[in-house]
Amino acid sequence: MKKLIFLLFLLLPIKVLAISAQSSIVMDLDTGRILYENNINEKHLIASISKIMTAIVTIEMADLDKVVEVQDEVLEATGSAIYIEMGEKLTIRDLLYGLMLRSGNDAAMVIAKNVAGSMEAFTMLMNEMASKIGMQNTYFYNAHGLEESDGNGNISTAYDMALLTKYAMQNAEFRKIFGTKNYQVKTNMKSYSWTSKNKLIHNYNFITGGKTGYTQKAKRTLVTTASSNNINLVIVTLNDPNDFNDHISLYKDIFRKYEAVKVLDKDNIKIKNETQYVDDILYTLEDIYVPVTKEEKNKLRIEYKLYNNKQYVDGDIVGEASIYINDNLIHKENIYVMKKKETEKLSWWEKLLRWLKW
Repeated sequence: MKKLIFLLFLLLPIKVLAISAQSSIVMDLDTGRILYENNINEKHLIASISKIMTAIVTIEMADLDKVVEVQDEVLEATGSAIYIEMGEKLTIRDLLYGLMLRSGNDAAMVIAKNVAGSMEAFTMLMNEMASKIGMQNTYFYNAHGLEESDGNGNISTAYDMALLTKYAMQNAEFRKIFGTKNYQVKTNMKSYSWTSKNKLIHNYNFITGGKTGYTQKAKRTLVTTASSNNINLVIVTLNDPNDFNDHISLYKDIFRKYEAVKVLDKDNIKIKNETQYVDDILYTLEDIYVPVTKEEKNKLRIEYKLYNNKQYVDGDIVGEASIYINDNLIHKENIYVMKKKETEKLSWWEKLLRWLKW
């Protein structure tokens, strides 16, 4: 009877995740581990998800509270817009919200001019940032994502865009803008109320941010982030006619299959048989969770490496923790030190005098 049941089970249809994207990836934002992939290193035109790079470069390089005046650069903008006009005054921060929520190409033009002096100079900053992050298959021609008149357009891969988003999400200002549903601003000329074009941020509870993109050549591109039960993910799909539904399907599948295991407690790093720092406090900057399947749960291990520092002060990096599943390294985390302060020993008489403030 058991054999018959087993055979019938084998005959049941297996649910296969059907994703329409030509390239797609699911990456863990905390460790960079890839949980799903399809053609992740294939180069594509990426359209307006380019603005993720525009935003993080601006956040790192500019004074976001600076008020700028829109000039004739806005006249060159085409495609999606927030419809700002010459003579209008906004802060760089306002422009970033228009850039990310409404995909304003005009906002991108004004940002590039005011942050770097020209689109060409700003694009150099974008490519420098891409190189710094490790985006090996990416090249930017502009800050907005439209193809140039000569046919060239911003090129990247699903992997590189996930890497970029992982980097950008470490910035609190970026996270706030990326996850905003609605934004209102009043300028010297008009009032605006912008709603995010990322539909998922309005109708899928776990979404923490996103950026849409589309041109006729690139087709639909989409980057979103989501969090559930200490699992933080980024999904990138390129050339995907069913992108919003595909992102939801991928999130549901990963959240169902994986469980977040806390492997490092930032305030309680204990290393067996460690002697050099035994009188100090070892810590990491964040708690580290690793998403694992049931089969992987018992295969997690951590290897600690401490440096033989003769002299060190509070806040120094004194080692690293390497997290493995089987023999696969999935993450490295720096270990910091804080020297324990010796408890001052006072006599009862000294304590009385201090209490009396003598």
